[in-house]
Amino acid sequence: MWDGGRRSALSWGKRVAFAVPGGSVRHCVGARGHACPVRAAVPERSTGARCEECARLDRAHSVAADTLADDPRPYRVYLAWFGPGMVKVGITAVGRGPARLLEQGAVCFSWLGTGPLMAARRAEELLRAALRVPDRIPYADKRAVRAVLPVTEDERAAEVRALHARAVALDGWPEALTAEPCRPVDHVRGFGLADAPAASGAVLRLVAGGAVGGRLVAAAGPDLHLAVAGRESVVLDTRLMTGWELVPLPPADDVLTFPAREFAREQDGLF
Repeated sequence: MWDGGRRSALSWGKRVAFAVPGGSVRHCVGARGHACPVRAAVPERSTGARCEECARLDRAHSVAADTLADDPRPYRVYLAWFGPGMVKVGITAVGRGPARLLEQGAVCFSWLGTGPLMAARRAEELLRAALRVPDRIPYADKRAVRAVLPVTEDERAAEVRALHARAVALDGWPEALTAEPCRPVDHVRGFGLADAPAASGAVLRLVAGGAVGGRLVAAAGPDLHLAVAGRESVVLDTRLMTGWELVPLPPADDVLTFPAREFAREQDGLF
């Protein structure tokens, strides 16, 4: 959505092209439906686009911040796989379905258990402590490894299956949490990654006077993979767009004048 309320549906092959007018400043987007009272300026590289006060308000009563211990909704514990050696544990409300996994750009996932919030939290902590499974993986790592994903669904699900078996066999599994069978769900085709060219780099930040224009070839979580002339494709984190005044570009040649980082390449692949 451009600043001002314009919306445009995205589909594979569609051109994504916009610019930030010269002299623009990125402003805080506010929190919980309320505008920032001071329209504070926020850093260009921030993915939250919130000032300290609004960020604090946004996290209030947040499951992630452990401020909703009495939440009566049922929760699910999941294992999410983003690439070789990158598996994380997390929780999400049952009512949200797989939305949380799609938001994070999980290439493959499986449910692990279902139950009350605190039981789900205990299971999450159990996996972190006993199996050293993280609950967060940096987006930069997720992006870099997408170019070297295993070809088949079975290969992509292998680490999830192995970790699932170890997790449900752990001593200390919360009694209130019902274990769920391992049924890996693969998002490679849904994200468009099966047929997309490998990403060669990522936009670091938006800047006043900069622009980007390219063809949408894949999308995973907040990331748009855009085919730009002279590159296999470049990743644009849409969270970097919030708080800016954006204007559409007319149909033209591909362009990228925002600062970008090339992914390091080695003989054995992309790291």
